[in-house]
Amino acid sequence: MNKEILQKAATQARGLAIDAVHACSSGHLGLPLGAAEIGAVLYGDALNVNPDEPRWVNRDRFILSAGHGSMFLYTWLHLTGFDLSLEELRNFRQLHSKTPGHPEFGETDGVESTTGPLGQGVGNAVGFAVSGKMAAARFNTPDHKILDNHIVVLAGDGCLQEGVAQEASALAGHLKLDNLIVFYDSNDVTLDAMADKSQSEDAAKRYEALGWNVVTIDGHDMDAISHAFEAAKAATGAPQLIICKTEIARGIPQVAGTSAGHGEGGAKHAAEARAGLGLPEETFYVSDDVRAYFDELKKGRLACYEKWLETYSAWKSANPELAAQLEAGASAPVDVADLLSKIPVSEPGSKAATRASGSVALQPIAQARPELISGSADLHGSTKNYIKEGGDFLPGNDTGRNLLFGIREHAMGALMNGIAYDGIFRASGATFMVFADYCRPSIRLAALANLPTIYIFTHDSVGVGEDGPTHQPVETVSGLRVIPNLDVIRPADAEETAGAFVAAMERLSGPTLLSLSRQNLPSLDVASAEERRNGVLKGGYILKKESAALETIIISTGSELQHAVKAAEEIGPGARVVSMPSMRRFEAQSAEYRESVLPKACAKRIAIEAGVTALWYKYVGSEGKVIGIDRFGISAPGDVVMKELGIAAESVVAAAR
Repeated sequence: MNKEILQKAATQARGLAIDAVHACSSGHLGLPLGAAEIGAVLYGDALNVNPDEPRWVNRDRFILSAGHGSMFLYTWLHLTGFDLSLEELRNFRQLHSKTPGHPEFGETDGVESTTGPLGQGVGNAVGFAVSGKMAAARFNTPDHKILDNHIVVLAGDGCLQEGVAQEASALAGHLKLDNLIVFYDSNDVTLDAMADKSQSEDAAKRYEALGWNVVTIDGHDMDAISHAFEAAKAATGAPQLIICKTEIARGIPQVAGTSAGHGEGGAKHAAEARAGLGLPEETFYVSDDVRAYFDELKKGRLACYEKWLETYSAWKSANPELAAQLEAGASAPVDVADLLSKIPVSEPGSKAATRASGSVALQPIAQARPELISGSADLHGSTKNYIKEGGDFLPGNDTGRNLLFGIREHAMGALMNGIAYDGIFRASGATFMVFADYCRPSIRLAALANLPTIYIFTHDSVGVGEDGPTHQPVETVSGLRVIPNLDVIRPADAEETAGAFVAAMERLSGPTLLSLSRQNLPSLDVASAEERRNGVLKGGYILKKESAALETIIISTGSELQHAVKAAEEIGPGARVVSMPSMRRFEAQSAEYRESVLPKACAKRIAIEAGVTALWYKYVGSEGKVIGIDRFGISAPGDVVMKELGIAAESVVAAAR
């Protein structure tokens, strides 16, 4: 490690951050300035990366959990030689730049995950570490070790105060994820005030109690940073926390070490700060010797990559099936018809909860798709999404395909995102629908980042029954439907459930949420199994066609579709029943198809769902009626609650008349 040139690089990195934030009068200077030496050691020496192949499978993953300090990451990616020009640094936070206000996955080479909401990056990193352990166990062989990378995180006080980080950290310690290294930028400052105004715990003791190895160092001492990192990489049996005592906004004396240094407040002192740092008047300055150093470093990194390619080539020749699996990863295309054919057809006239039907569908899918892994927030017995014969992912069994998240719904969502960002495995996770709000921020980020995660949320209505209103979701499903790019599918019977699981596997452009029932539902044999399965893929379809001139359309989904069918029989031959398991999928169909299902000429429409009514008016129109529940539930048997709240065929018939 060349300390002299790296200290120079750290100083110039501070200058780049100051200039970028000053130019747009927006951003966060505290972390980029306070953690500059950490960046210099990692990107200027220690990280195993290849800027020309930013998704190289054996790279070290670096996650900036404190994503508000995005100029830290952009600066070091630029210096290291990633596809991020100096002009992009000048365009910080500007329209269509590669340097958005917070790092966004898919927008900038070298950005491993979308961060900014504090704590999410820590949770993502634990997911990356799980993925890394699984991948090494599955793909390394006695003759060829192709995967031995580390997951490296930079987090601050704000990240570690967030509950999601603590949930994830506890799980990481329990799982003994020794491929995970967290740098804690401990500057004793939060946005509003000094940190002692809101925290007094001993972070080192807390993490030791969680099963982590902990060391505390001077975060501006590059020798200490380097030694701590090398020791962390060599350590086994536990994740590593390196507590770096730093000064926030170092280099701007007017705000350094204070809460005023967190944001852009110090940018107004830019000229004075640059002079104090010994930088020339020229903005966005990088010296020739720093450029030359990183150019040579990149050549060395490329040479290491070429050497790894030799090992990989030999491994691939010896293990062609494993290689095909690894190279396809989570983005392997799905043969929908083939996958549907593997799921047994239910018996006509049978009854089953869609959570149970989901278990039936999951097993052949898991067998056919080895990249699929499943997890649950301590509810496998209820959500029924356990992969049989898949084994549990636990210390000593990194090949397990079932993750036991414990009662940590938010960490579950963040870990699933980390696994999805890594791109090797397909992550699915389960809990009760009403607890979606515990992991909603992670679900939202999955949708934002186009991650193909799969949520299996059961007990999806007041049909839960005796557990009462605390466990009966009424607003939850519709609340999830409004998240952009999240596909919510609510199947009505076993055949629709088969279609829903395959639809989830097919979708690679964003997350899918399967909304499943606790209570038994009848098989809706008014349409064939094939029609019901394929109908789900289109989001909405005609389940029961009218046998006379069309007069009434009844639209429903999930456990209430049975009531729509029964009501149509009473209303008469002019009634059509439309199943709408996925609004998002239906709206993606052609205008011609949507018109064929919901013709504009028929204005007499009724929708029924055991939940809030608002979203259904876009289908029934101002002249239609919606039967739903715009209040919380009741503690009683599920069928009694449904009837008491008007979720019954009789309500549909009355509305029609």
